Amino acid sequence: MKHCDELHPSHKKQISRINRLSGQLEGVKRMIESQRYCPEILTQLRAIRSAVKSLEANVLQTHLTNCVTETFSSKRVSKREKDKKIEELIEIFKRFD
Repeated sequence: MKHCDELHPSHKKQISRINRLSGQLEGVKRMIESQRYCPEILTQLRAIRSAVKSLEANVLQTHLTNCVTETFSSKRVSKREKDKKIEELIEIFKRFD
């Protein structure tokens, strides 16, 4: 396999999750349009949040097991590039809540 900066791993397996999330959001939109009870809407929004976090975890896992692992196992990658990869991860985690 090529270095991750040259060939990014595929996330196509996540498309079904994204389609499901899109459907859930449309469902919430319909709930709001039909003036459903607030706690019912909030329950659906929490389910969407959980599904997004799961999707995010899967993309992160792919990044760590492919891109990051390849960077650190490659003899042709400089220390500077490895440090950049660490900094990239730090920035990603700073944005998580």
